Amino acid sequence: MSNNQYLMIGEFLWCPVCGHEVFSHIPFEGVFCKNCNTQVELQESRETRGHEEAVLACFDTVTTWNLHVNEKLRCDLPDGSARVKILGAPGAYEIDWWSPKPSDEWKPVKRGEYDDREEPDDVSHVA
Repeated sequence: MSNNQYLMIGEFLWCPVCGHEVFSHIPFEGVFCKNCNTQVELQESRETRGHEEAVLACFDTVTTWNLHVNEKLRCDLPDGSARVKILGAPGAYEIDWWSPKPSDEWKPVKRGEYDDREEPDDVSHVA
């Protein structure tokens, strides 16, 4: 994927840890959520089920900022990682599945779920 494609992923993808949809591409390092620094790796899916486009997004919380300090603004992923398969085309994306499957134990944070909450001043953004 090109750099422009990485920067536009917020159109169809959001961070399941914090709910934000802005990502940064750091050359030779990867793509990270701009709000919480969760890493995301995008892969083209081998199976599109009749859709023109399909992508797998693999999230990893090894680099996530303040996950242990601010649980009210971030939600850890089961075993620190999760994957989602997205089908569709620009303007018409849909989630095909999450792995692990959302349950009572874990649910990805919804897009913008914590937008109305402020991070406390005493919590450094780089833990």
